[in-house]
Amino acid sequence: MRRLIPIVALLGLIACATPPPRRVAPEVALPMLSLAPAAFGASVSLAQRLSFAHDADPGGPRSLEALVEIDAAALQLAGFALGQRVFTMQWDGAKLDEQRDARVPEQFQSRTVLRDIQYVYWPAASVRAALPPDWTLEDAPGLRVLRHAGKDWLTVRYGGEPRWAGRAELVNLAEHYRLTIESRLSED
Repeated sequence: MRRLIPIVALLGLIACATPPPRRVAPEVALPMLSLAPAAFGASVSLAQRLSFAHDADPGGPRSLEALVEIDAAALQLAGFALGQRVFTMQWDGAKLDEQRDARVPEQFQSRTVLRDIQYVYWPAASVRAALPPDWTLEDAPGLRVLRHAGKDWLTVRYGGEPRWAGRAELVNLAEHYRLTIESRLSED
């Protein structure tokens, strides 16, 4: 029984990282981004606490720890639940490699994680250049908004500068979730 508790807790945390099944297809699919790590324009190493909340999840937000490193050559991310590594991903601008614990559900998509990281942190000019013509990105101090057909589909609010410092909150109206990111420089 004692060995099952961490597994059940891990599955609960991972389940919240993916949108719950919906009977109705989303109104719009957010554009996927495949921006090069060099387009980030800096090198950072961050320790993060990620809190996920889905509109359809009455259990409320769930948390996960992550380590993120971005430099000109790659974005690397490792996710941890209950102190155990549950997934890693590496993006070099052309290829996305991932490793995941067998208990991580198939619904957890590394491409979606990469997309969200790039919407939150990459420079607005790089994001705009990658968007289809009918999408716009507004970028103002403390706020970023992705729009399509006159509707806000994704918003990011920032609590500090540079934007990867401190708190950022992403609200994804297309896929019905909120992600709160608390970041601090990682101690190597």
